[in-house]
Amino acid sequence: MSLEKGLLAEEKSVKFLEKRGFEILTRNYHTRYGEIDIIAKHGNTLHFIEVKSGRNFNPIQNMTEKKLEKILKSAEIFLQKRDRDELLSVDLITVQKEQIELFENISI
Repeated sequence: MSLEKGLLAEEKSVKFLEKRGFEILTRNYHTRYGEIDIIAKHGNTLHFIEVKSGRNFNPIQNMTEKKLEKILKSAEIFLQKRDRDELLSVDLITVQKEQIELFENISI
């Protein structure tokens, strides 16, 4: 996936989340472990969201256990730096053409 396609998928995802009442806290949060595409708040839950897109395959296939571990480590850093005491959810958004799906509290 090209950078441009990735950014477009993230833009679509942000709009999708905002329409559902999510407050976007930050995007492309970098740590030494990797990047979290979107960090958002919904109610009293912080959502650490990975965005995957694809055309001729299901983008959910690109979510690996290794990627999930990196997100969790990065989320821990975010929480430590911000001293937050909220619920935590690691989520996946898949974007295929105009279809966007949110998978909350994922595990592999």
